[in-house]
Amino acid sequence: MGMISEFKEFIARGNVVDLAVGVVIGAAFGKIVTALVDGIVMPAIGYITGGVSVSDWKYVLKPSQLDAAGKEVAAEVAIKYGMFLQTAIDFILIAFVIFIVLKAYNKVRKPAEAAPAATPEDVLLLREIRDSLKK
Repeated sequence: MGMISEFKEFIARGNVVDLAVGVVIGAAFGKIVTALVDGIVMPAIGYITGGVSVSDWKYVLKPSQLDAAGKEVAAEVAIKYGMFLQTAIDFILIAFVIFIVLKAYNKVRKPAEAAPAATPEDVLLLREIRDSLKK
């Protein structure tokens, strides 16, 4: 079997196509949640904190150095923890929304009550023997 035919067989499997669809939908969903965080959640937090954007929060280790003309000679050295917080909030919201969607999906997709499995013939035969011995 040639490599091309093996590749065609691999692609034709349902799992690969399902995975590709899931990745594309997941990327689009991530953009939606990022827009929610950037457009609604973070401005609200910025309003509460006095108009400071969370992504601008930082701890300055070494301030920038300016020359006599006011031109920056050395850049500021800072730990930008605000960007980390914003990304963490993105992740938490994405995970929460996915949890809610999966929870609703699982409620809708409850499997039908499984009928009790038929008793195997050997067990039935053993029961008959037991019952006949009791007589």
